[in-house]
Amino acid sequence: MSRRIEIEITSMNGEVATWRAAGAKLPKGSLAATLLPGGTAVGTQFRADVEQNMEGVEVTAILPLKTASPLDLRGERIEIVAKAPTGPDIQVTYAPKGGKGRRDGDSPRPRRDDKGPRGPRTGGEGSDKGSRGPARGPRAGGDRRGARPERPAGPPVSTVHRNAFLATLTPEQLPVAEQLLRGGLPAVREAVAEQNKAATAQGRPTVNADAIDRIATDLLGKTNLALWKDRAAGAQSAGKELRLRDLRPVVTAAKTVNLDDDARAMLKDLQTQLNSRVEALSTEWLAKIAKAIESKDTLEALTLAARPPEFRMQVASESATAIAQLASESLTESTAPAEWIALVQAAVASPMHRTIKPAGIPADEACRAEAIKVAGSIPELAKLMGMKVPPPPPRVTTPRRPRPAARS
Repeated sequence: MSRRIEIEITSMNGEVATWRAAGAKLPKGSLAATLLPGGTAVGTQFRADVEQNMEGVEVTAILPLKTASPLDLRGERIEIVAKAPTGPDIQVTYAPKGGKGRRDGDSPRPRRDDKGPRGPRTGGEGSDKGSRGPARGPRAGGDRRGARPERPAGPPVSTVHRNAFLATLTPEQLPVAEQLLRGGLPAVREAVAEQNKAATAQGRPTVNADAIDRIATDLLGKTNLALWKDRAAGAQSAGKELRLRDLRPVVTAAKTVNLDDDARAMLKDLQTQLNSRVEALSTEWLAKIAKAIESKDTLEALTLAARPPEFRMQVASESATAIAQLASESLTESTAPAEWIALVQAAVASPMHRTIKPAGIPADEACRAEAIKVAGSIPELAKLMGMKVPPPPPRVTTPRRPRPAARS
């Protein structure tokens, strides 16, 4: 697809002239002098239709610069002055999901007591587009996360290091690197194949696929480094707002990149941040478990043990023994049926479920049915009912997401 830019002629050499983007160093290239008007001198500026391909930027047509519109009696041109950048070129953040209640100072929403015609509704009933939704109450089951705003999904996007990398390339390398940034070597090879296919159909010469492949292979390491640096910069700028599930992959991905000194410093900062946050979460989690054990809150202790804030965290052996003992003593014949079932379900989800030995089962059909259902996870229940201990249930595994194709 062609686009139009302003260019400046930098040299004239017989049938060939060289050019660059007006007021910039890139892009630049050469063109046939026959496209230029007679008497063109070095420094003359034109509008040009250009096409980007694997060989560089090709000028297809030359047009004179635009003059002031005849409707503009003053003959003035409007110039847009760009603000100096102070951070990453691009940052993407996400607004919290869910609405909030009306804050102090907001005007109350008028009630509709009249029977007149209603205007079109763009949001929920009684709300305007862009207005705050109704305040949401806590989730069922006392989920404490219901009061927290959603965090952005992933680190903010940054292109600083990609732009700096592209600025160092020659016109021949630039389109190759852009394809590498989009999808690695497969993207380059696919683009070359499509371009050669189109050239063959139109009777034009094809590009040397092997030469392009060599250029791409030489640029691959620097391309991957620039991509990782942008991810790392985004993670650094997000700070504590970035979720651990998004921070950890950035740190792990550094093993697949040849780091320079700048990247090693970024990795050290991110690794320190990751270790600090994991340690803080672990300390807080274990403290809550200890408090639940001390207060003999069996359901809370089992629930906490089953839901570590990080999948690698484990309950200490002393705490696991104490929780199993607490659960065994709480599951008795005299326990209320609803409470007994809730405790059994929490016990099944906990990592110490096979070491729990309930003291009894209430005389309730629902409790007996639940005991039969989970006897494979809590073998002692089968013994209390005089049953043969069933085999443990198959391990439930969450299917992993397919990994993206390696950029090789």
